[in-house]
Amino acid sequence: MRRVLAAVLALGLAAGATACNTAEGFGEDLESAGNALEEEAEENQ
Repeated sequence: MRRVLAAVLALGLAAGATACNTAEGFGEDLESAGNALEEEAEENQ
């Protein structure tokens, strides 16, 4: 489970680093990564 969560977080941060041009964009990307992480955690309870 930790590997999956780490992979989701890493992908989210990588996407955020390449896709955003502003602080707002980075916040949206980080929120998206957090949502994916939360959903994965809920599925693996």
